[in-house]
Amino acid sequence: MNLKTLEVPLTLETERCILRAPGESRDGKIVNLAIRESLEELRPWLPFAQTLPAVEETEKNLEGARIKFLEKESFRYLIFHKNGDYIGTTSLQEIDWDIPKCEIGYWIHSSFSGKGYMTEAVQAIINLGINNIRFKRIEIRCESTNSKSRAIPERLGFELEGILRNEDLSADGSRLTDTCIYSIIT
Repeated sequence: MNLKTLEVPLTLETERCILRAPGESRDGKIVNLAIRESLEELRPWLPFAQTLPAVEETEKNLEGARIKFLEKESFRYLIFHKNGDYIGTTSLQEIDWDIPKCEIGYWIHSSFSGKGYMTEAVQAIINLGINNIRFKRIEIRCESTNSKSRAIPERLGFELEGILRNEDLSADGSRLTDTCIYSIIT
């Protein structure tokens, strides 16, 4: 794959959502507020949600994500409802250009959970990954007890390849967890 000629759009559109790469000055405050409002729901699953980051930390994280996007190391998208509300984040990450393959990550603002927005957004980046970038393998990995996270690859036709037992630490680092590996191959 020729990374020099690969063009990955900064914005994607779905029926209800706009996905765009980080880069606007207000992004840090918006994302940080969503983390604050969703912290209790995110804490069991995500290491970054163990403590509330300062707005400046979120801004720095998003700046790094923007750089990685432009350097084609990973592709993070912020998800907004077409009415402007921030919904969450999804990304193509852990990219291996030699295969080529990637993993999808995501998290959602609690007030938008259970309404199909994340499934819609993840489908959009799957389409991008398969049709534009031409990944041969896309994975979703999640903790076996995270039923909401597992529902997304199951709805989108991913195959459960296996569950790795005692493969990772819980988000808070207190116990071993099992990891489900879902994939789509092309």
